[in-house]
Amino acid sequence: MSKQFNRRMISKPNPAGTTSQTSKPMPMRRLILASSSPYRRSLLEKLRLPFESASPHINEEALPGESAPALATRLATEKARALSGQFPDAIIIGSDQVAECRGKKLGKPGTRENAVEQLLFCAGQTVTFHTGLCVMDSNTDTHTTICDPFQVHFRKLTQAEAEQYVELDNPLDCAGSFKAEGLGIALFEKMEGNDPNTLVGLPLIRLIDTLKPYGVDALARG
Repeated sequence: MSKQFNRRMISKPNPAGTTSQTSKPMPMRRLILASSSPYRRSLLEKLRLPFESASPHINEEALPGESAPALATRLATEKARALSGQFPDAIIIGSDQVAECRGKKLGKPGTRENAVEQLLFCAGQTVTFHTGLCVMDSNTDTHTTICDPFQVHFRKLTQAEAEQYVELDNPLDCAGSFKAEGLGIALFEKMEGNDPNTLVGLPLIRLIDTLKPYGVDALARG
């Protein structure tokens, strides 16, 4: 994996006692994606920044009375913090997504039967995907969190259509039981949100702005 460098001018004494300006490369802080999700890794690769990924191990159960946005934001923060000891001088990105339809939180189906049941529950309804994002400096525990919502309006579906979709796209590891980057697009009437990447699991537009105060700029390469 290649490393990138930002350059800055530093003053260094010479043998004659005067100073001269020498340009020396300063390494960019390690960028860590706190996720084992291939979907999030693929999204972050769009920014062409060098990064590593590691899987955080946290309890993802909701707290009593916890709203979907609060849950997504809390889990994103806990994922980033779970890796801070393993990567003590890094910028860590944590993200988590909670889908909600008719007041019910939707998880990953795990089985084809659950996926079909979930799709029929969402058919003709609006599903809101709350994607929490946390950018954390593990050296100082300074962190910034946001929650980016994205709405999907489902078509009305028959049992046969839901079963056929699940058979073709196998979305068993996806919240909401569909893959928006795949055939899942056929399930929708329309989508509403600021960033289509949010629906897949990582709000890149908000991430770019959130990374800048931590010295990571996708468009300023030294």
